[in-house]
Amino acid sequence: MQCDVVNLDNETVGTVDLEDTVFGLEVRRDILARAVNWQLAKRRAGTHKVKTRNEVAGTSKKPFRQKGTGRARQGSLKGPHQRGGGIVFGPQPRDHAHDLPKKVRRLALKTALSAKQATGALVVLDKAELAEAKTKALAERAAKLGWRSVLLIDGNAMNPEFVRAARNLVGIDLLPSRGANVYDILRRDTLVLTRSAVDELQERLR
Repeated sequence: MQCDVVNLDNETVGTVDLEDTVFGLEVRRDILARAVNWQLAKRRAGTHKVKTRNEVAGTSKKPFRQKGTGRARQGSLKGPHQRGGGIVFGPQPRDHAHDLPKKVRRLALKTALSAKQATGALVVLDKAELAEAKTKALAERAAKLGWRSVLLIDGNAMNPEFVRAARNLVGIDLLPSRGANVYDILRRDTLVLTRSAVDELQERLR
């Protein structure tokens, strides 16, 4: 399929061919959900922790004698039913990551790209370059292009001046093509790909 290519001044400067096998797939929400859950699970630190009864600070002395007090027998004040006692089956440090087949991950990335193309939220940019690293200049161009919530994916060799200019802009994220992932693509309203990013993604996912 054909897609217009624009520059930072919002002028059409050509067209690019998007492969149907990468940008024209049926949108499968189940595949996208699996990929997002896999990414977020890997991101979790898993450092949540509660104390069990053997870790609670306190004496292990029997609180009162077994018989004759009229109270229920107790052997320790560190039990889970006591105030300040340990927790039973509470969270412990662990790794939340789980496996996701490589074919499913590839399909999810192609599905995310196809979803942006299908909804008209995909923009192909000629090149992400600025003569000087000025945030104000890039902000003006972003406003002209209507960019408010944007993920811009460039080639692996990103322009350092452009990266420096975009660093302080709220709502604009930058990634090299090798870092393209489902979660970041879906969390922004608009996906912007440079020509080099389109070529590298199609070569990677072909």
